[in-house]
Amino acid sequence: MRQEDSKSNSILSKGCGCLSLSLFSLIFFGIIHEFVLPSFLSMAYKAKQSEGKQYISSMNRGQQAYFSENGAFATSVDALKIGIKTETISYKYSLRATKTAAFSYAVAKENTIKNYFGGVFLVPAKELDPNADRDEMTTMSILCEEAEDKNHFFLFRYKPADEPAEPIYQNGKVICGKGTSELPR
Repeated sequence: MRQEDSKSNSILSKGCGCLSLSLFSLIFFGIIHEFVLPSFLSMAYKAKQSEGKQYISSMNRGQQAYFSENGAFATSVDALKIGIKTETISYKYSLRATKTAAFSYAVAKENTIKNYFGGVFLVPAKELDPNADRDEMTTMSILCEEAEDKNHFFLFRYKPADEPAEPIYQNGKVICGKGTSELPR
């Protein structure tokens, strides 16, 4: 075979082919970085966040049970006697209680996962049941999730330094505070 016949049309026919390998690597790892890695990390973050949701939901139910037994809201996580830790690998948990409401907080220890907030409110039962006694009170709860930051860069979200936005009771309804949205029960 003549040398002229063995020529390739490729610009990479001479040398080690390192340029084609580098180009392949850039494309392959670019695809992994752009699509596969974020998808995998998203699943990992969702798994961590499920803990926050579950704990806040448990704290809400615990506050409702505590109120029905004691006529007041619990002032500590331990007082709820629901067996959850106040700190895990992913979150720090706390609560705040007033005479008419209890607020639960799941504050993320990483800036890649969301914060969660809960609220249990003491409300007139008449607002929920027209047949209830005029002086009867009941509780309503809500579970809120920090809103997604659409301006985040890949793995890092901007976390505002403000205090968490607590849920509120307004016009006969419980609603999530600013910067959060309600999660279905």
